[in-house]
Amino acid sequence: MTQTFIQTFILLILVTDPFGNVPLFVSAMQQVAPERRWKVVVRECLIAFAVLLLFMFFGRHLLAAMHLSDISLRIGGSVILFLIALRMVFPQPGGPFGTSEDGGEPFIVPLAIPAIAGPSALATVLLFASDTAADIMVNVGALTAVAVVWLAVFLSAERLQKRLGPQVMTAFERLMGLILSAIAVEMFLAGLREFIKSL
Repeated sequence: MTQTFIQTFILLILVTDPFGNVPLFVSAMQQVAPERRWKVVVRECLIAFAVLLLFMFFGRHLLAAMHLSDISLRIGGSVILFLIALRMVFPQPGGPFGTSEDGGEPFIVPLAIPAIAGPSALATVLLFASDTAADIMVNVGALTAVAVVWLAVFLSAERLQKRLGPQVMTAFERLMGLILSAIAVEMFLAGLREFIKSL
């Protein structure tokens, strides 16, 4: 159970990429009054947590309603993860998830969705949908622990960027992208093996 918790925790950290999203959060908070910034960060993290939790609990029902199999979700999710990983390894001007320059205080977009709860994170938590109470507790516990990491990172985002500098942040994001690409390939191969068995 401990190993499963750690694996789930690491995977969720990689797909939500809090450290890679530090520049996006700093940029989005420029128009927000300093005394309100922590409230906005907490609100956006809670929204992202609620969305991911919703997908985790009702993911199976969504799959059934859309007539999608676990195999197709696993392979499709791995492709999305791999594309996100490529953008992390080879940074784009808008970051891994793109940006939304609407000005003013950010609400849901782009911080909660898609920066934290993006397509790869949603696809990943859908895979965590389970019928056993033990698995549900492990997955919810891992997601809660990851949400605490989001809060810690984003509440100190400005200080992190100033202390570490853009080069260190970029290097860290590329490292996370490399690990995520390996996980994406492993997910793809696992889905492919299941598909071959089903023939």
